[in-house]
Amino acid sequence: MANTQGPQGNHDPAGNTQMFRAFVDEAPRGPQQAAASSGPRIGLILGVVVAVAIVAAVAWLALK
Repeated sequence: MANTQGPQGNHDPAGNTQMFRAFVDEAPRGPQQAAASSGPRIGLILGVVVAVAIVAAVAWLALK
């Protein structure tokens, strides 16, 4: 059976660790990254607020 080792002789169980690291290292840095990372966070906060409001409205209607 063939031994699966990289060019340096180090076994890479993930198979693409070097490609992933290259992708992460090429990620944009600066204002574009800050704006992009704040988008999902704002959506998450708004989702939690809406969920709490819905639960409060249902509880209010149930106790009315």
